[in-house]
Amino acid sequence: MSEYTLVRCGTLIDGRGGEPAADAALLLKGSRIAAAGKYEETAKEAPAGTPILDYHDKYVTPGIIDAHVHVTIDPEADFTGFVGRDSDTRIAHRGMVNLKKTLDGGVTFIRDLGGYRHIDIELKKLRDEGLIEGCGLLASGEMITMTGGHGWKIGRECDGPSEVRKAAREQIKAGATVIKIMATGGNLTPGPQGAPQLSEEEIRAAVEEAHKSGKRTTTHSHSAEGVKNALRAGIDCIEHGMFIDDEALDFMKKHDIPYVPTLVAPWICAMVGEERGLSKEAVEKTKSAIGRHMASFKKAVAKGIRIAMGTDAGTPFCEHGKAYIGELKLMVEGGFTPMQAITAATKSSAEVVGVSDSRGTLEPGKEADFLVLDVNPLDNLEAFGDIREVYQGGRRVERKYHR
Repeated sequence: MSEYTLVRCGTLIDGRGGEPAADAALLLKGSRIAAAGKYEETAKEAPAGTPILDYHDKYVTPGIIDAHVHVTIDPEADFTGFVGRDSDTRIAHRGMVNLKKTLDGGVTFIRDLGGYRHIDIELKKLRDEGLIEGCGLLASGEMITMTGGHGWKIGRECDGPSEVRKAAREQIKAGATVIKIMATGGNLTPGPQGAPQLSEEEIRAAVEEAHKSGKRTTTHSHSAEGVKNALRAGIDCIEHGMFIDDEALDFMKKHDIPYVPTLVAPWICAMVGEERGLSKEAVEKTKSAIGRHMASFKKAVAKGIRIAMGTDAGTPFCEHGKAYIGELKLMVEGGFTPMQAITAATKSSAEVVGVSDSRGTLEPGKEADFLVLDVNPLDNLEAFGDIREVYQGGRRVERKYHR
């Protein structure tokens, strides 16, 4: 059996943001891409007898990378209702199913930003060892939050720099590949919208511990004050940034701090939350926030902030393996071209989560994670809702979900 495979592509969108290549090809060697380019030239590099996957009339893109997911959580109105109700075994099974749903929907890699009792870290280990099927992932373990703060039911509650430092060390000990820090409340938190929670000094303690261990950090932060606390503390990435201001954005631009806006999560709560059982307070908060959130995104686009695609999948009604289509469409509404949105969900997401050496674009040396589409996604992003094939590491995925 040949270790090489030649993939003929009608149109190749390689994730780097340039013009799509017509009549292109990928030459795969095992799980990696050995060559990419025009079909006739790439075919010459293939050894005699190399099998061909013929997608001459299809569109090929990199697998999607979702930079903000909660894989152990199902997207229900009471999305943390499982705490105290479900066993760890059941929660782990839920995570396994969601990893598979995510992959089947075209998302080949994720950054999980808040699991429960380190189950997300164990799922990463199982996935890396080839014992379970699903998208690849990085995992943060328990999110670090103040006592009673946003996400406290599934997070590590702590107060003061010393406790926060210890909490970060605990996540690193457990095997976390990124540290998630809660700088503010959120739309689903009772009380003032996006009120600051962990202080600048507390955030700095967690960031210092993460950086000493070579780990990246990111923060849940809605308000401008919370964002700026995190930025001054040395954070590596901003999640949500719903009410971000020019001062924060200018700092982010100067220091190349990326932004993962997760536009779709509050948008879908505002659209369907009331009819699907979300609390009246949460629905009102999200309805009042989505306009300001989009305005923040538009300002970030105008200022040239580096933006990656994340969905917050697992939060209410934000479905694993599907929510990213809504996120891409909202990004376009906010000023991106379809190509920029796709690049944010591939190359940029890979860079932001720290896997750009192996993923995010379809070029030699990278993992052969790619999607085959019937419709040009540059004309219609809904093309991702009707994927012909998903390939992970050069292997065709037998899809159970989202077919």
